Amino acid sequence: MSSQAIPLRDQPYMQALRLGVFTLLVCLLVSSIASMTKEPIKKRQLEDTQNMLSQVFPANLYDNHISKEEYTLTLDGKPVHFFLGRKNGVPSGVVLFADATGYSGAINMLLGIDANGVLTGVRVTNHKETPGLGDLIEPSKSKWIFSFDGKSLDNTSQKNWHVKKDGGEFDSFTGATITPRGVVKGVYEGLTLFARHKAEILGVKQGAKS
Repeated sequence: MSSQAIPLRDQPYMQALRLGVFTLLVCLLVSSIASMTKEPIKKRQLEDTQNMLSQVFPANLYDNHISKEEYTLTLDGKPVHFFLGRKNGVPSGVVLFADATGYSGAINMLLGIDANGVLTGVRVTNHKETPGLGDLIEPSKSKWIFSFDGKSLDNTSQKNWHVKKDGGEFDSFTGATITPRGVVKGVYEGLTLFARHKAEILGVKQGAKS
């Protein structure tokens, strides 16, 4: 008995071809959507970065596109990440990425530091501290983080770079001393690093590769 011929559309290679064409169309669609959204996403990221920088480094201190001057240097054997501000072509300060250790883990911060080593602002960008206690480091929860504004290694002695409970001048939080203690330490270490490597940091040429 002769076997019935399999219709062309049901041939294995035709099914594979249809699957291949479908996959290709999906890939083209995804690629097209990604291309269409790439620029808006990039623009939004740039706006978010600029807003973040403006909170710690006042606009009157620079006239360059500070969000585009992002560099990383290896200092003291570790990568140090920062944005460099310039005014009239002269380096005017940095926004330095810094870390601290709190009660619940790492606390990530941004330190605005002018060319004279004075803090122009400090903000916590990420943390896992206890809500209602450690989260008082957020400006929306308390004014504590603003206590760093205007501080420097010149106008604040080393012994004062501690919370009051440890003999320093910074307030601590009731029931959550570890968090502010860690932040104060992290800010002090960031200022110290900047002072130690000021020439290298401010000396980065515009457009230099990290």
